[in-house]
Amino acid sequence: MLEQVERQMRRFIGELENEEIVKLFASLPHGKRLRAKLVLKVAHAVPEAVRLAAVIEMIHAASLLHDDVIDDAQTRRGVASLNATEGSKQAVMMGDILYSKGFEELVGFDEKIAKIVAGAVTQLSIGELMDVRLSDRFNPDLDAYMRMIYQKTAALIEATAASAALLAGKDEKIYAVYGRNLGIAFQIIDDILDITQSSEQLGKPAMHDLEEGKTTLPYIYLYEALDETGKEKLVSFHGRTLDEERKNWIRTMMEETGALRKAYFHARELGEEAVALMRGENEEALAEIVEAMIERDF
Repeated sequence: MLEQVERQMRRFIGELENEEIVKLFASLPHGKRLRAKLVLKVAHAVPEAVRLAAVIEMIHAASLLHDDVIDDAQTRRGVASLNATEGSKQAVMMGDILYSKGFEELVGFDEKIAKIVAGAVTQLSIGELMDVRLSDRFNPDLDAYMRMIYQKTAALIEATAASAALLAGKDEKIYAVYGRNLGIAFQIIDDILDITQSSEQLGKPAMHDLEEGKTTLPYIYLYEALDETGKEKLVSFHGRTLDEERKNWIRTMMEETGALRKAYFHARELGEEAVALMRGENEEALAEIVEAMIERDF
């Protein structure tokens, strides 16, 4: 059914009757289509599921285009980003077009579904702003970081699961908790992989988060575990290009303090709650999505 979602998105874009937009959309990398998969698995028996999945994926694609411009990212999923190949102006406008078309189609759904998804996009935008603000300096505030990743990443996944449940006549509150836990755990695992995987595996420079000024969960836990000298050293790396000596120090300290393990167990706890909720609803496929995400190679 994912191919049906791809076709639906192409139809939406085709309705704009602009060859340049069609060309730009075709150049965007597809990614895992996690949100589409969630909609299709939650509401697989509902004909409108494909349209909802397409709308949410277009909105997600728009957010990534804007995110790449804000971060000045040169790659996305291992290939050149649109702002790298076409410039930031075109990337921003393409993001605006995807948002606008997504909302145009969203209003055709039940009002409650439309409000859930639209509200999540507002949270996403606030989360993006907070991510920029928190990147100004090393941020040791755990609560601020967790709130930001909920808004920037988890809110749309939460809304995806909840809106699909409403479409299918299921309990949206249960599926919302599942989506929120999945979204937060997904981001934490990405935080960890940025430290543990190579540039080739990531499709972007390793340890790029700290170089960009992002104080992710493992760094917050590491900061809490270090002595004053170690804290000062870690903070001095914030927003700077990291050579191999600095990267090796970070990896060693992450291992010695257990900061990476602590971050992983935080994600795992959230994941296990999500798995239990879905198994209680006889949704084995949704439980397996969480398990596969948690067990990614480190």
